[in-house]
Amino acid sequence: MTPAIELLKRERVAHTVHAYAHDRDSDSYGDEAAEKLGLDPARVFKTLLAATESRELLVAIVPVAGQLDLKALAEAAGCRRCDMAAVDAAQRATGYLVGGISPLGQKKRLRTFLDASARALPAIHVSAGRRGLEVELAPDELVRLTGSHVTRLGRAR
Repeated sequence: MTPAIELLKRERVAHTVHAYAHDRDSDSYGDEAAEKLGLDPARVFKTLLAATESRELLVAIVPVAGQLDLKALAEAAGCRRCDMAAVDAAQRATGYLVGGISPLGQKKRLRTFLDASARALPAIHVSAGRRGLEVELAPDELVRLTGSHVTRLGRAR
């Protein structure tokens, strides 16, 4: 059981865990999850970490159907610019491996931003904290548990 699932159980949040056989050769974990679980990529959200110019780490949750707009994230976070965080920094701060980083149950509480498209959906899928493991939950519950700021972050690929 991952820290993300433990948090959901402890908080008594309605959720469903979905597992699939992760392919080590896959280079897009979110696309792989959507494909293997037969889900619309607009309902599957990837958890990305970015760093501000002052090296603050931020969590951005965006649909796998698109990509993160770093300028929009910087504006939402009130900083000049953001870049993708280094893999080792992301893993150290969250306690998860890249490809399995969940927005839930992270080691450090980081400022979190959720793409506004999530609010139009009854449920979304995010990583449950391990490659090959997704959790389905209501967007409002994700916002509550992570303290997410909801804003436009994604753009079409």
